[in-house]
Amino acid sequence: MTGARPRNAAQTRAEEILAEVTASGEETGVQVAAYLDGELVVDAWAGLADVEGARPMEAETLVPAWSTGKGVAAALVAVLVDRGVLAYDTPVAAHWPEFAARGKERITLGQVLSHSAGLPQLPPGVTPEELFDVPATGAWLAAQAPLWEPGTASGYHGWTYGVLLAETLRRATGRTCDELLREELAGPLGVADSLLFSVPEHLEHRVARCYDGGWSEYLDRMPSDSPFLVFAPRPVLPVAALANRADYRRAALPANGTMTARAAARMYAALVRGGLDGVRLVSQATLDEATTPRTSGEDRSLGFPLLKGYGFMLGGAGSVVRSPDGGFGTNGSGGSAASGDPAHRFSFALTKNRMSVNGLDKRLFREVRAALGIRHG
Repeated sequence: MTGARPRNAAQTRAEEILAEVTASGEETGVQVAAYLDGELVVDAWAGLADVEGARPMEAETLVPAWSTGKGVAAALVAVLVDRGVLAYDTPVAAHWPEFAARGKERITLGQVLSHSAGLPQLPPGVTPEELFDVPATGAWLAAQAPLWEPGTASGYHGWTYGVLLAETLRRATGRTCDELLREELAGPLGVADSLLFSVPEHLEHRVARCYDGGWSEYLDRMPSDSPFLVFAPRPVLPVAALANRADYRRAALPANGTMTARAAARMYAALVRGGLDGVRLVSQATLDEATTPRTSGEDRSLGFPLLKGYGFMLGGAGSVVRSPDGGFGTNGSGGSAASGDPAHRFSFALTKNRMSVNGLDKRLFREVRAALGIRHG
């Protein structure tokens, strides 16, 4: 994962845009990476990882990328499905018996991944300390009734996606989500220290500090009866101040991830190409199963249509950037994103530490693809 930066029109354009947005103050620090047919064709970074310490953003700076980590979790589950360790249609309660309470005995792993389990809710006044006690939050969820008939609708499970997956994976395999990510996915790809759910203490020095760029104001404008506040009550809204907490970075919650753009792009490159540098994560059949649309209609939590597979977003308002020929990935609060495009064997990732709603991910995605000669609809 080291070496000279690529030299091509896409790299040049990415560097120009990053220089522009960091010099203007629109962004603090940004990373962008892209692969085309197994080759790293864009690898750019600029700005600061920590303003107070004047620490530069670098290629190996770890950036809190929020729900971009949901795609990493989806890929990890696909690896385990491909190996026969898990199955999308298996009830969660088969691994976690207590979860069967209050009519949840038939909820499947696939329904959790597609946000159709009916369990987006957290206690209304939940504190960060309570949320980050993942076993306790999991026990609370296991005792809840679904908010709708599982499988009949989909509503974004912002935090609970991670809580439910963490406990299901632990029960099914005897290993934590962090151990599974390192051993089954990130390690084989050579990015074990760059693609993370929780951040181990020895990597703390690499983590970027997050800053607000209007994201908090955007969330604060939501009315008190907004469905968004069911899955992310105000004390645990995904804002910069929360990302800078040590207990957030330590929480083993596969709803979120801390990563480099280079590592995220590498993971998606391995998925869309059927393997990378001799590492094959999943079969084509499993990837097809994971990226087949499983939901339709308006998302009950977000209030707009959002097409979902098993953990990957596939398109719709607010979705991660994608190709008109199909694509999959996830984006995170404040503007980070990562995705794969099987039709063009292309992958893309952007991480940034100023949380905003400026659409930099979509701009860079379009301009990088244009510079590489890939059309975008």
